[in-house]
Amino acid sequence: MITTDHVPGAPGWIDLGSPDVAASAAFYGSLFGWSFQAAGPEAGDYGFLQLDGRTVAAVGPLDAGATSAWTLYFGTDDADATAKAVEQAGGTVRFGPHDVFGEGRMAGFTDPEGAEFAVWQPIATTGFDLATVPGSLTWTELYVPNPDAARSFYQAVFGWRAQETPFGDMTYVVVSPAEGENADQGGLMPLQEGGRPHWLPYFEVASCEATVALAEQLGGAVHVPASDVPGVGCFAVLADHHGALFAVITSTTA
Repeated sequence: MITTDHVPGAPGWIDLGSPDVAASAAFYGSLFGWSFQAAGPEAGDYGFLQLDGRTVAAVGPLDAGATSAWTLYFGTDDADATAKAVEQAGGTVRFGPHDVFGEGRMAGFTDPEGAEFAVWQPIATTGFDLATVPGSLTWTELYVPNPDAARSFYQAVFGWRAQETPFGDMTYVVVSPAEGENADQGGLMPLQEGGRPHWLPYFEVASCEATVALAEQLGGAVHVPASDVPGVGCFAVLADHHGALFAVITSTTA
């Protein structure tokens, strides 16, 4: 599962682009118990989503022409070198490396399959403070037309390790960073016809069924209802009231 070790190539930050930051903060606050902490006047409407005073995510206004979505940031020791590696591997630089108020250095990309992601080079801010506990990021999945091609791309950029695991009538590819042990962080999945390539964040919750019901009450939508996966847990795929996709899971405990 995802940790707060923040080694290169592992998820280290996640934020939501929203057409209404206050409304999104209220939605997720009611759903996960998050509070909103403004990042300061120099950051515009961008701010941190926190659980008991510890940052788990962030939210900010949408760029012009963008649709509401969660963005995953993977750690890097050198954002400029990562940008070059992305281009060499066939990806696209959406916005180039730049400093963020002395907190870190970031850049945004699109992989060759069309899924967007970003990187974070820590300076003062290492990354989120909590992971794999209720109300925080615990898993990620990439949905693309050609998972094998995506696997080669991310391995070229981040050096990810990959392990093929039987999953029903398909093979599920589990990825982990080049460094660290027991740090599986996500899976690669084939995109359903007509879908849009994307990274899907999973947030741990105490009760998947109760969270799904609450999300609907708050104006969200259910894309995949609460489903049990033996040995994994109960998960569901949801969209918030602005259409941003995310998943929730109540993981099986040993």
